[in-house]
Amino acid sequence: MSLRAYQTAAQHAENPRDIEYRLFGQVTRALMEASQGDEDDFRLRIDALDWNRRLWSTLATDCSDPENHLPEGARAQIISLSLWVSRHSSLVMRKQEDFEPLIEINRMIMQGLSGRPEAA
Repeated sequence: MSLRAYQTAAQHAENPRDIEYRLFGQVTRALMEASQGDEDDFRLRIDALDWNRRLWSTLATDCSDPENHLPEGARAQIISLSLWVSRHSSLVMRKQEDFEPLIEINRMIMQGLSGRPEAA
């Protein structure tokens, strides 16, 4: 089976919630690696923080769409979290804060996406 056929099959087998869970897992793993890496490895830190910030920005943009079917309160909370993630990421980059709150929030989101309390 070719890689393209496998990717097509995987896309049809995963539901959006599974895809979001997998993406959060990848981003969170990158944050964890950056948090444990050399503090002066700016490339590692920037890449992980930027990827996480882009994920949250995409979620906020999606939640601001009037066609989004999430309850208005949940959408507002996601947008608020996205703004917090952006601010906290800037502080982490300046070494004024650490990665752990970002990692913990992502883990909580993963737990919600999985529907299992022990998932993340």
